[in-house]
Order: sequence, then structure tokens, then C-alpha cells
Amino acid sequence: MDYKAILEQLCALPGPSGFEGPVVRAAAELLRPWMDQVYIDRMGSVVGLRRCGRVGAAKLLLDAHLDEIGLIVTGQEEGFLRFAPLGGVDARMLPDREVSILTTPPIPGVVACLPPHIQTAEEMDCAQPLQELRIDVGLPEEEVRRRIPVGTPVVYRGGCAPLGGALLCGKALDDRSCFAVLLDTVQRLAGEELDVDLYVLGSTQEETHSTGAVTTAYRIAPDLCVAVDVTHGDSPDASKDETFPLGEGPVVGLGPNCTRWMSRRLERVAGEEEIPIQREVMSGSSGTNGWPLQISREGVATAVLSLPLRYMHTPVEAVHLEDMKNAAQLLSGFVRGLGKEVGGHA
Repeated sequence: MDYKAILEQLCALPGPSGFEGPVVRAAAELLRPWMDQVYIDRMGSVVGLRRCGRVGAAKLLLDAHLDEIGLIVTGQEEGFLRFAPLGGVDARMLPDREVSILTTPPIPGVVACLPPHIQTAEEMDCAQPLQELRIDVGLPEEEVRRRIPVGTPVVYRGGCAPLGGALLCGKALDDRSCFAVLLDTVQRLAGEELDVDLYVLGSTQEETHSTGAVTTAYRIAPDLCVAVDVTHGDSPDASKDETFPLGEGPVVGLGPNCTRWMSRRLERVAGEEEIPIQREVMSGSSGTNGWPLQISREGVATAVLSLPLRYMHTPVEAVHLEDMKNAAQLLSGFVRGLGKEVGGHA
């Protein structure tokens, strides 16, 4: 699969939490050729189903969220926009940042900032609180009020592009890089006989309250699921104990949010197919949709598989192409023959 082309398409589309329509529709079309049924549910998530044709087959759900962090307009002030965060926005990332206000058509803007020449030493050493920041759209005050109502969502401008020879860099790679992994997984399984009914979920609103995953899992009632998301990649100023090198393989979660036999199956498949993996101990919540998916209805056997990603929740997130390919190979190997093992762990 051409990850570069797929992610250039997906990451260029806006989809902040609660406003994912454009990217969800694109994801549905990318998924459609590989599934028996594709639909968009009431919460705006895209769901694909590939039936195995076996009566009483176990249901496996593979999830990756499609929403991105963003902003929402809360008011206008002298031609500038006040805003609040949608998801985990770092205020340090905002001054002088280019954004896109999601009107029809979208309006470009910049987050206002003071140049260093007129800041005090104290101001230069401190991040400005998010509630004090404003967006400048370069329009007269009356036009701003008319064209950009309260409640309008905002995203970082940009998309996804190569960084060096092996990395892709851009916005919304958390978690559209993992949805691309799911696309690659179902393509690798095309034409093969499966022994589980396979559901692929591109969920909404993970960055706020995992609403899309919670509601879709309640409707589907899967027997088991794999939450595919990003984890913290290595960077010069990050602890080596809490980050994972890019290019050394996807990361298998271990801990109470991860059903033990499923984690072991991922490790076994990796060993059999010589796929490099890393391991992340998750002593509590995984911080992914795996946490609420695990307790859907009477409980769902859950695994968490992650991609190392640098600069999370910024417009310059970075992932490694080989990690994505290895994650797809691992997932497809995990799915093959899975029904035989599910019975032994019912």
C-alpha cells in the first residue's frame, strides 16, 4: 500500500473532534473495496464489516480514531477570534501558528503573537495561557462576526509530507497513520478465508471522550478488539524510559488494559514472522480507545497496538514507514486463524 499517498489524502482533510465528516467520508471510500459492508453510524464513525460466513463466528473489532485535536471559536473581539481547545492542545504550540477556520469555504488565520522585540524577559520565558490567545483572520470586525459564528471549528493548516527518506511528518498522524495501517491490514487479508467476522472502525471523538468507539462497540458487541493508536516516539529531550525509537517496530501493550492471551498472540506472531516489535507496560489506562472498549457491555477481550510517533498533538507529528508496514503485517497475522484460539479463551 502507498502510505504516503493515503496519508497525504487523509491528513489534508479537517476532522477535529465532533466535526469529522470530511475525513470520515474519505475513509469510508478507501475502506469500501475491501469490505462486504461499509456505513457511517449515528456518531459519525465509519464502520466496515467483512463477514467470514461461519454461523456464530466471533466478532473482531479493529479500531483507529479519525479525529484530530483542534479549536472551537467561542467569540469575537475587535476582529480577533477567541477560542477553546478540542482535545489536548498544548498552548505552547499555538503562537504564530497557521490555522484553518472551517467555514464554507474555509478561512485561513494565524494565532496572534507578540514579536520578541516588545516582550519583557518574563513574557519570553512563559507560555501565554490559551484563554489569552486570539486568532487573526485579517478581516474587518463586522465581517468576522458575520462569517465566523461562535461554534466554528478550527484546525492546524497543513497535511502530511515526507521527512527524510523513511519518515512522514504532518498533522493528524495521531491517529490517521493507524487507520492507514488498518487499510493495509484488510488489503493483506483480501481473498483469504477468515474464521472471524472482521469489523474495522474509524472512530470519532477519541481526543475528547472516546464517544465514537464507546457507542459503536455497544452496537456491534464484539467478542474481542484491538485498539490501534500512537505512543510516544523518541526525541532529543524525552526520557528513554517513556518513549520508543521510530523504525524499531510497532509497540505491543502489556498490562490490565490488555488481555494477556491477546498480547501473547501478538508477540508469538511477531516471532514467527520475524517482525520487530517493542513492548510498553501500561500499568493503568492505555490512554487509547482500548480503555473504554474493554468495558463495553459485559466486557471485551482487548489488545493495544501502537505506533511510535514523535511530537504528539502538534502539526509536525512524525511516524516511520516501516513501523506502519510491520504493524499491518502483525495485525494480518494476528487475524489469521484467530477463531480457533478465541474458543480456548472464552
